[in-house]
Amino acid sequence: MKRYISYIALMLTGVILVSCHKDNFNYKPGYVGRSKITIYPVITVKGDDYVLVKKGDTYNDPGATAKAGTEDVEITSTAVTTNAAGVYTQTYTATNADGFSATATRHVVVYDTDASAASNDFSGNYARSTNGSVAEVTKLAPGVYSVFNPGGAPGTNLTVIAFNDTGNDFYIPQQNASDGSPTSSSQESSVSAPGGKLAGFKWAIVNPTYGPAVRIFNKI
Repeated sequence: MKRYISYIALMLTGVILVSCHKDNFNYKPGYVGRSKITIYPVITVKGDDYVLVKKGDTYNDPGATAKAGTEDVEITSTAVTTNAAGVYTQTYTATNADGFSATATRHVVVYDTDASAASNDFSGNYARSTNGSVAEVTKLAPGVYSVFNPGGAPGTNLTVIAFNDTGNDFYIPQQNASDGSPTSSSQESSVSAPGGKLAGFKWAIVNPTYGPAVRIFNKI
């Protein structure tokens, strides 16, 4: 009996010794065990999200910086032309030493507004005729407007750029909107008011999340 007790005690001692073995945490720099640690780049875009440039003028890129942890990472960016009016997306890309990339974007608005529209000011709030939801229109430059909630959809956070490049026209050129979705307008018309203002406008929003209905807005 004593022999069995001694044998069991010996086994327990072995278990305790194995259980108390200290792991070696002296991993190679950048590794946990066999798993390599990678730190993704973080890009900081300098300046404004929207930069406005008159057609034909030089676009001076405010630039961007990128870091992976404390290390600087080289950035590349897409080219922007100012030869034609439009809303362009400039994309900045940074890739870390392990080949993992991050991107960030800026909108470059190239405008070409003639004398018949340059002094217009369509700024203000416009209520959609069917539900009263408000589109907020803000003038940014001659013939260039920021429109928050262009579809008159309650609860939306969508913002787009709209152009008034001649007369009283008012439309959304093709662009990636504030949420990155491809957006434009169709079937546009407007009702002018004295002093270069608008009494109202209508358009259909061409966007994957919007229906084809023409949306009518009246100045509040």
